[in-house]
Amino acid sequence: MLRITVLGTSSSRPTVRRNVSSVAVQREGEMFLFDCGEGTQRQMMKFGVGFGVREIFISHLHADHYLGLPGLLRTMSLQGREHELVVWGGTGTEVTLRSAIELGGDRLQFPVAVRELPATEAVRYDGFEIRAFPVEHTPGSVGLALVEDERLGRFDVEKARELGVVEGPAFGRLHRGEDIRLESGTVVRAEDVVGPTRPGRTFVFSGDTRPCASTVEAARGADLLLHEATFSEDELVRARETRHSTAREAASVARQAGVRKLVITHFSARYSEQAYRLLKEAETVRPAVAAEDGLCLEVPFADEVAGSGG
Repeated sequence: MLRITVLGTSSSRPTVRRNVSSVAVQREGEMFLFDCGEGTQRQMMKFGVGFGVREIFISHLHADHYLGLPGLLRTMSLQGREHELVVWGGTGTEVTLRSAIELGGDRLQFPVAVRELPATEAVRYDGFEIRAFPVEHTPGSVGLALVEDERLGRFDVEKARELGVVEGPAFGRLHRGEDIRLESGTVVRAEDVVGPTRPGRTFVFSGDTRPCASTVEAARGADLLLHEATFSEDELVRARETRHSTAREAASVARQAGVRKLVITHFSARYSEQAYRLLKEAETVRPAVAAEDGLCLEVPFADEVAGSGG
């Protein structure tokens, strides 16, 4: 399972309908937060993602992306959390993030570690990694990509049986790429019964950024790209001045990268009631979805989608 829940879709400040930036990323029983704007803890309760966060990644040090940390950590402590929480930020963010955490950290019942994750580096987990990539916004800003490892190829059970392999441990050895010798002396090669490796899934979060080549590269062939779209085309000058993207520019990044699904988010408050306008602009370039707070997306494997005809 890879589930993305967009907890906040507004830029700079919340509106009646939209909270500021945060995304819950749930994979196989583990949850990460990408950004934690003020009010994130309430959004987590409202949309039922819970507080079992393994680690938090902050894309940059604008208030609408990290000031939710003190309240969230305090709530976690009151709920009895004891194990360490790691908060990651880009280069040069450690001092500020520590200061934010200390605002609500005088009575925390669990340790909080703050670490920097420079662009082009990654944090490794079992079966996947979370990569930081450079973006064009403020010094130390990063985008984030959850990239799963390649999966084993499909195991042809019937072919293995035809070759005389008895179901059991030998199946597992073959699937892992080991050749086996049968009691008859015949060698069954793994490549005879296992197809080519299959890609895992990739989810990319742009953070705040101008459209840039590094985002295109990080999102190349991604299953899901969540890209900021702060402004419409009539505010292109403003987008350039503030180092943000228009909806059309976000769609152009997605088209260049060949992503399977594009979701636009981080809308200026002036569009809080009319995100359809931004969506229409994006869709002049390619299909897209305009995020609403609470949007929940299951990310399937590409080969499963192809196999289902979807």
